[in-house]
Amino acid sequence: MAKKEETISMIDTLAEFKELKNIDKDTMISVLEDSFRNVIAKMFGTDENYDVIINPEKGDFEIWRNRTVVADDELEDSNLQLTLTEARKIDADCEVGEEVTDEVHFADFGRRAILNLRQTLASKILELQKDSLFAKYKDKIGNIIAADVYQVWKKEILLLDDEGNELLLPKTEQIPTDFYRKGETVRAIVQRVDNYNNNPKIILSRTDKLFLQRLFELEVPEINDGLITIKAIARIPGERAKVAVESYDDRIDPVGACVGMKGSRIHGIVRELRNENIDVINYTSNVSLFIQRALSPAKISSIRVNEEEHKAEVYLRPEEVSLAIGKGGLNIKLACMLTEYAIDVFRDVEGADEEDIYLDEFSDEIDAWVIEALKNTGCYTAKSVLAMSRDEIIERADLEEQTVDEVLAILSAEFEEEVEEREEKEEDETQE
Repeated sequence: MAKKEETISMIDTLAEFKELKNIDKDTMISVLEDSFRNVIAKMFGTDENYDVIINPEKGDFEIWRNRTVVADDELEDSNLQLTLTEARKIDADCEVGEEVTDEVHFADFGRRAILNLRQTLASKILELQKDSLFAKYKDKIGNIIAADVYQVWKKEILLLDDEGNELLLPKTEQIPTDFYRKGETVRAIVQRVDNYNNNPKIILSRTDKLFLQRLFELEVPEINDGLITIKAIARIPGERAKVAVESYDDRIDPVGACVGMKGSRIHGIVRELRNENIDVINYTSNVSLFIQRALSPAKISSIRVNEEEHKAEVYLRPEEVSLAIGKGGLNIKLACMLTEYAIDVFRDVEGADEEDIYLDEFSDEIDAWVIEALKNTGCYTAKSVLAMSRDEIIERADLEEQTVDEVLAILSAEFEEEVEEREEKEEDETQE
């Protein structure tokens, strides 16, 4: 009766293994067969003459022993040989020298062997599960996944994926305004997978820059298709972010595509990030222009860039300084992170003159590409251009002499008119 119970116990064990996830059938059969063969080899010295057949679908197994038939008085090894008399009980037509196969019942090996097998199998299956989990999530690093909150702790949240695997979202990787209850679904990226002592630990993140990038890829088809590339991201989670984008198709406005009609595309990202304010700007390889765009919405008067030391000095009108720095210094901090330049902001005393005018305001008289060329020299206002010599403008802006002369004439004329108007006004006031 005991043997029957042990056999039933082994079948139950196989049925348990059949239900295990993340382990393919071939691997499971291989592990089971190896475990059986190890026990057989320990008991009989070899497992070479045994066939182990595993049927994971039914949850059962068979063990067959192959032995050579010898004369009744020539038996030397009962594990490898079988007497003719015993062999004919299995196959009446067999002769000496032939091979006879008979089924072996594992329960006959004894209770200790069965318990050892169960423990070996349990240990190997657990290792397989851990290896499979590690391999699965190692391939998902940097990808967004969704998981349900199972338990909320002080320093981290325990989540379960759709297969019941445990994932961790540390407090340090949560947006400051994140708040979750048990059962809620969380979206995050797989930041890393630790594997100490074959014990995989999957760490998620919602504060990583890559999480923001993946959200853009989901919301903006042009990014997913490779028509628009995200060149740089600077982010202070839950507060503000700046994203520099570039289009490989001149017909596509990268900023407009990312924002969407009436902000339709970016709104979904902002909601996911707990109303994080996101600025999308056009990327350019021109450092001074990139810094200018990164400091948006502030308008700068002039800029000096030291590319070797990755430093930049930016001069702005007094009223633009607060915009450049931003609330709590966020704007300039993000601009530094985005451009990877240390940016120092200065009040431009000369630029504080109310008469100075931004170059963009001359777009009806000066071609856009000429204005862009002047900006590339670090000049963004009329007076900053006039402060340079003619030859310096020609060299730094790489413009023709005639073009530079026309620009200088337009800018100078603007200030001459203002001077004349002011003088006439002062004269009228004196007469009164």
